[in-house]
Amino acid sequence: MKNTTLTCVVLFLCALISNAQTTSSTIESFKLAEKRDIQLYVPEDYSAEKSYPLIVVLDADYLFDIVVANSKFYAYKDEMPKSIVVGINQRDTRYEDCFYSDENGFPDKKGNSFFEFIGMELIPMIAKNYNLANFKAIVGHGTTANFSNYYLFKNNMLFNAYIELSPTFAPSMERNTPERLGAIEAMTFYYLATSENDEKENQQRIKVFNNTMKDISNDNVHYYFDEFENANHYGVASYGIPKALDKIFKVYKPISIEEYKKEVLAYEGPIVEYLTEKYNTIETLFGFKKQVSLNDMMAIYAGTKKKEDLESLNELSKIAKKEYPDTMLGFFFEAEYFEQMGEPKKAMRTYEKAFGMEEIDFLTKDLALERIDALKADFGW
Repeated sequence: MKNTTLTCVVLFLCALISNAQTTSSTIESFKLAEKRDIQLYVPEDYSAEKSYPLIVVLDADYLFDIVVANSKFYAYKDEMPKSIVVGINQRDTRYEDCFYSDENGFPDKKGNSFFEFIGMELIPMIAKNYNLANFKAIVGHGTTANFSNYYLFKNNMLFNAYIELSPTFAPSMERNTPERLGAIEAMTFYYLATSENDEKENQQRIKVFNNTMKDISNDNVHYYFDEFENANHYGVASYGIPKALDKIFKVYKPISIEEYKKEVLAYEGPIVEYLTEKYNTIETLFGFKKQVSLNDMMAIYAGTKKKEDLESLNELSKIAKKEYPDTMLGFFFEAEYFEQMGEPKKAMRTYEKAFGMEEIDFLTKDLALERIDALKADFGW
């Protein structure tokens, strides 16, 4: 077993040692007793000092490029973290890979071996060569979408997110899977898609699944469902993948105008806690700290003014000093806090500190001087 694993790692390293962003390789699997073709995308600026979510793509022959393109697009906009994507080509093997028992609907024969290949060989090999974050997602279509559900039934689930594109369910899986989602204790994302022109049996059973989910309440599970109007069975993939990534990585995205109006301003409690909870969730989910974006700082700043939440403004100034230590941001917020609290001398001294720092966003030295001059005029200094 050790020799076989070492052989796999050596083959993997030889094939992927190049700096190219996308590579194709053949790896030898002990579990499958055969060689398998895979594709791997690694972000162009990959650094071993950072960690990266992993997205496993089944049916990679036609899904890999779509997933890579969309993950790069969302990462470019900072709406999801830069991710490593590995795809397993299954053009001639998908039905054997996904073989299940007609009696219970769970993997059987080669299906068992393929299940173990992903969890015990493929992902460990990638983790040995790249710094992976905690977060892992799996993408499947039709037969392979049904197969990806099996990982939900492990006690220690391998994946945090499941992108299910028109699954062709095994017996009873359209009911067993929602029941399992109802009992999950870890944060899990589940995206399910069909279309008006989907294959009839798939569409009918997917609707059974969706209706069953309506009766299940589990705060740990973030469930999303789409039914596209104009897509057929294969079009579901091109429609669904970007929608899935957009929804699954919502917490990672900068605060939008809609989120600000519907969630930030509606938050019960000190508004700064919305920001800290958002970034604590990101760290817990992905396993790394994300710098608080300037967009999010300004959204919470606007919220403190809108809700007249001075204590949140004070706490926000502390976060700003930590996240943007060379800029005016933290001292400006603190000065405004002192000014609103009726402590003009402290406010003026703090505006003066802000004046000596780098400008950022709308905070300029001229604005700091305006605030200082206004305080002097108000109090005759």
